[in-house]
Amino acid sequence: MPAWEQLRHEMVEHQLRGRGIRDEKVLQAMDSVPRHEFIPDIGRRRAYADEPQPIGAQQTISQPYMVAVMAESLALSGTDRVLEVGGGSGYAAAVMALLAHHVYAMEREPALVNLARDNLARAGFAERVTVIAGDGTLGCPQYSPFQTISVAAAAPEVPPPLLEQLHSEGGRMVMPVGSGHDQELRLIRKFADRVEQRTVTACRFVPLRGERAWPK
Repeated sequence: MPAWEQLRHEMVEHQLRGRGIRDEKVLQAMDSVPRHEFIPDIGRRRAYADEPQPIGAQQTISQPYMVAVMAESLALSGTDRVLEVGGGSGYAAAVMALLAHHVYAMEREPALVNLARDNLARAGFAERVTVIAGDGTLGCPQYSPFQTISVAAAAPEVPPPLLEQLHSEGGRMVMPVGSGHDQELRLIRKFADRVEQRTVTACRFVPLRGERAWPK
């Protein structure tokens, strides 16, 4: 059996701190969440490798570095209500749950909804994360506005419902924007009188599927 804790420490030191992640709270969260518990058995031995891993339904769990970049970019305060679009197996939601007040993770694939709920319960995050089945491109109006939104799949543009549900005084959203082959991770900040965007880094994500993104 691999020494999971040691592999996790090495991941944090080499893949995250060694590549410029500086937020100690993000590093601590990444060092605390058992990533291997969120990956199917067949790929579990590579849970802490510097790469995405398949989780079924043609979806992946993001590369650890990208999870850390997104969490650091959101500058979670501990009091934020977070909307995550593309909950996958629940891993990124678990990381953000240690940095925020509560995470609402939306997932459109029924098999992944159940997988995420099981994973989060087993890892002790059931009370910190609510997994919701549905089209994440439409957001989650019943719990809006959100101080932060994290989108773990790429769309040609920011879905308008997500921007509408972002808090109007400094709300922050991070998501990959672009084509299927050429994407950039953007940080979007919303204010009462304007919306600001900046590019964080180049990236490559699976496509965001839904009514306000790519079709099925």
